[in-house]
Amino acid sequence: MPIARVTRRVHFSAGHRLHNPDLSDETNRDTYGLCNNPTGHGHNYDVEVTVEGEVDPETGYVMDLKRLKLLLETKVLSDVDHANLNVDVDWLAGVIPTTENLAVAIWRRLENGLPGVNLFAVRLWETDRNSVEYRGQ
Repeated sequence: MPIARVTRRVHFSAGHRLHNPDLSDETNRDTYGLCNNPTGHGHNYDVEVTVEGEVDPETGYVMDLKRLKLLLETKVLSDVDHANLNVDVDWLAGVIPTTENLAVAIWRRLENGLPGVNLFAVRLWETDRNSVEYRGQ
């Protein structure tokens, strides 16, 4: 059977503050700049999730994208949309919510819930110019 990859993109808005409590306030300001604002700041994120698998000869799908959308809504979006990533999201507790760490955390939320396909990549867009791709390494 042919192997193909399909991608679903979803959107959410969230706030966060980049701050490492183990570093001094000065080092945090130098490291994170405006992203260390004590009251936080927000982003309009896009998440692209790519799965890989055999094309089903009966449906022509690798995975029904409606199922992938529902999984993203229940495992990720319901927790992060319009949330403060530092305080509102249990599965980010103790994590500095950089785009890199958030992409890894999203991967971990999804990796065991995809029967019949492999999670190939999570790409998280923080801005139109900045994104991170994580492939589970």
